[in-house]
Amino acid sequence: MPISPARQAAFDILLRVEREDSYASELLHSRRCAQLSSADHGLATELVMGVLRWRSLLDKEIAERSSQPLSRLDPQVLAALRIGAYQLQFLDRVPEHAAVHESVELVKQARKRSAAPFANAVMRKLAETAKRDPVSAIVEAETPAELSETSSHPRWLVERWSEHFGFDVARKICRRNQQAPETAIRVSATAEAALPEQKIDLAPGQLLASARRVTAGDVTQTGPFREGAIAIQDEASQLIALLVGTGSRILDCCAAPGGKTQTIAQRNPRAVVVASDLHPHRAALLGIRIAATNVRVLTADACYLPTSALFDRVLADVPCSGTGTLGRNPEIKWRLGPEELGHLQTRQLAILQSVMQRVARGGRLVYSTCSLEPEENAQIVKQALAADTSFRTLDCRGEIERLRAQGELVWPDLDSLVSGRYLRTIPGIHPCDGFFAAILEKI
Repeated sequence: MPISPARQAAFDILLRVEREDSYASELLHSRRCAQLSSADHGLATELVMGVLRWRSLLDKEIAERSSQPLSRLDPQVLAALRIGAYQLQFLDRVPEHAAVHESVELVKQARKRSAAPFANAVMRKLAETAKRDPVSAIVEAETPAELSETSSHPRWLVERWSEHFGFDVARKICRRNQQAPETAIRVSATAEAALPEQKIDLAPGQLLASARRVTAGDVTQTGPFREGAIAIQDEASQLIALLVGTGSRILDCCAAPGGKTQTIAQRNPRAVVVASDLHPHRAALLGIRIAATNVRVLTADACYLPTSALFDRVLADVPCSGTGTLGRNPEIKWRLGPEELGHLQTRQLAILQSVMQRVARGGRLVYSTCSLEPEENAQIVKQALAADTSFRTLDCRGEIERLRAQGELVWPDLDSLVSGRYLRTIPGIHPCDGFFAAILEKI
């Protein structure tokens, strides 16, 4: 029996994520995966994201049934066992014999034939174990240590979230991260009207009136998506773009992949919008994806922008740890360590201080991240303001209230969106990724 295309694709992607620090979501939308049938692509996605979400729990189950320490296993063997363990522990519709057989075949195909009997023995032991009810285990956790194990999160992350947000909120974050997130999109009215014919069902946005949520179908396979009339973008990310407001000269200094730039350009059709990104290939893709004619794309380091121009609106959505996006990018939690936050902080502060020099008097700068960590958020803003007293922090509540009055914001609990003078969305509390934003004004 040949290995199914879905399991082979999942196996290859998991190895690339491990070896190359690739992102699973990007690989799942690569040219190779586009050749999979809809059913195979769905299963491959389930396997890849499921293994990455539950990796530490799967490894614990495998280790308890393995005659060798996991550290001694070849990456190919461990990847095959994780795929099999996930199917046996979490999926109801996959026959046990298929999960066992194809995991062993993956080991053989990876030229690790000598490990096939070992893999077969481990898989058969796993097949004797009852399936899990992961949600109830998360709900029942009473300590950070228990929550870390049951929700398959690094303990250091759970402990810091418990400290910063309280244990109940930390539990909600972890529970949200372990569920497949809905797909939120921006879509033109014309394109939206055409989607039912392509078997795409939409629901209203829960945070923003202009957003839509995909409840059935794959929008990436539609004509409007290929034509650029649909953009996949989390609702919190869309909200950050709305905070930028209106201006005549606007800078988006870390712009790729371009979702926020597109929103800014559409809301400011008469403005000159400069969008820059450090990496040439990302800047090139940015130019292709953005249809607006008022956008100028630059390849540039935000710390050394090749312009002396001043802007009345600036967005600095800086590179960050991404801990607010673990539901979409679960591989991040296995790569990130507490020491990385310090390295990121240095870069983030340098970017913010650089672009502060590009803000015209009376202009505004939105600093944002998709991180839940204070070192990347409020602490950066405070350091930058201490070094440059020509700026002040505006209260984000005023902008949020303006968006609600305009009918843009539909989330009812405004208090939950505000932390001090900053915007703060939290997975599990809000129906979106975790984002932070501060609005700085040049005095």
